[in-house]
Parts: sequence; C-alpha cells; structure tokens
Amino acid sequence: MSPFRRPIHGVLAAGLIALVACASAQMSPTGTASLMSRLSGASEVPPTQSEAKGNLQGTLDKGSRVLTWTLAVSGLSGPPTGAHFHGPALPGENADAAAPITVTGQPTDNGVVTLTARQMEDLLAGRWYVNVLTAANPSGEIRGQIMVAPQPQ
Repeated sequence: MSPFRRPIHGVLAAGLIALVACASAQMSPTGTASLMSRLSGASEVPPTQSEAKGNLQGTLDKGSRVLTWTLAVSGLSGPPTGAHFHGPALPGENADAAAPITVTGQPTDNGVVTLTARQMEDLLAGRWYVNVLTAANPSGEIRGQIMVAPQPQ
C-alpha cells in the first residue's frame, strides 16, 4: 500500500466521524432548537393583499417539549382577533390549529406551550406555521412557516 494512501484514509475517516457527530448533535432528542418565522399576506393560502408583516422567534426545549415564543406584528388591517400554530402542513398547505397563541394587539406578544412528541417532530421538520387573524381576514391575514434557525458555527 502506498504511504500516501494511509494519511488520506485517516483524514477521510476523521472527516466522516466529524460529520456523524454534527448530524447527531442536530438530531439530538435533548437540548434546544431556535425557531423563526417571517409572516406575510403572500404566505396565506390563499394569499391576502395585506401589507402587514410579522416575525416569530422561538426556543424549543427538546427534553421537556416546551416551546417559548415571541411574536411581533405590524401593519395589520385591524386588531388581531386570534392567532394559532397550525400543523402538520408544508408551505402552500392548510392544517388545523395545533395550539393557540395569545395575542393582545400590542406590537409584541410572548407565550409558552407544551407540545406532544408528534407536534414537536412536525415542528422540527418544518411542518408547522403561525397564522394571525383579523376581522377583515377571519381565516388569516398573515402567515409564516416555522423553520429551525441556522446555528452559528
């Protein structure tokens, strides 16, 4: 065997071990996941003409399945009449409400909800969205798919 092959194999093996370790950390059943969503009328199904915008930031504790969230909205056609987490659904699909979101009409609302194991699985797989309702848009004025935020490296 060539002396040059041995170091390359070692480098490849080390790279493979590092890749598996990173993948295991990403899929770990414990720890936390940072979540985010950008809400708009264009994301509603069917889309609305709303110029409103929203931003959801959340943290999911995978061990306890507790989701802590902050929702900021602006430019709605009127006060919010409700909001919900929905799923499972991919972008362009509609789903039933999975958990309520308390909205006060203030620029920012915060909350906490405990998920079932299946809900957490769907949320982490990108199959949940957040929907904000108003009197003018009782099915939803703005919506955004919830995604796991990239982790800084």
